[in-house]
Amino acid sequence: MSTYAIGDIQGCLEPLKRLLDQVNFDPAEDRLWIAGDLINRGPSSQATLSFLYPMRDRLSVVLGNHDLHLIAVARGHRPPNRKDTLEEILGHEEHPEWIEWLRHRPLLHHDPELDYVMTHAGIPPQWSLERAKAHAREVEAVLQSTQLDDFLSQMYGNEPSRWKPKLYGVERLRLITNYFTRMRFCTADGELDLDNKGGAESHAPGFEPWFAHPERKCRDQKIIFGHWAALEGKVDAPNVFALDTGCVWGGTLTALRLEDQRRFECEC
Repeated sequence: MSTYAIGDIQGCLEPLKRLLDQVNFDPAEDRLWIAGDLINRGPSSQATLSFLYPMRDRLSVVLGNHDLHLIAVARGHRPPNRKDTLEEILGHEEHPEWIEWLRHRPLLHHDPELDYVMTHAGIPPQWSLERAKAHAREVEAVLQSTQLDDFLSQMYGNEPSRWKPKLYGVERLRLITNYFTRMRFCTADGELDLDNKGGAESHAPGFEPWFAHPERKCRDQKIIFGHWAALEGKVDAPNVFALDTGCVWGGTLTALRLEDQRRFECEC
């Protein structure tokens, strides 16, 4: 049995199928981890969910910002963006079942036996793994509860941008969500710069890629993340594995076999 982690699919089903064929993925034996953003912007978002949902018992999926956006659009809290490719999902008879499944996916997945953690965007430098898991559970509990719609209606926004333990209510939940699904650059104490989507060297003074802070508390933990296509899968930090290699933008789709850290990719 092998475990493969894949970066942002974003509705690019044909490259996903070719990549799974390349590694001889067997859903009866192997496991597949997906670092969020299963859908949106690519040409086959509905078909991607139709393909993945039947094998959900062999999947470990964390929520990305596009997955949360789909949930918000489906429940009427956000109009689709001009570049969205969600129409076929929302028009499909199975979409309520898919939305229900997605809202029960975690923000953070940890496998102690394999010793890997996966989130969509990373873990901010000021949080230990235990702290990150606890904060992820706060948002997951709301997504899976009757408070879902109240949260979705206030989920969008860049503020607050800095963590304070005394944050409460929707501001606390929004910032936790932004750390796990939108973060790229931040300060050592976790202040976010959510406007900069450039490469690792494009940071403003005082800001660094979240994984570049030398004293970050999860530096000894193996972390898998997606979200940041501009990195092209290249990270100058130990124990950090960037898997968004820009498939939806014409790059590649990348898989990491966790048992030996071998990478596989196919052109998109």
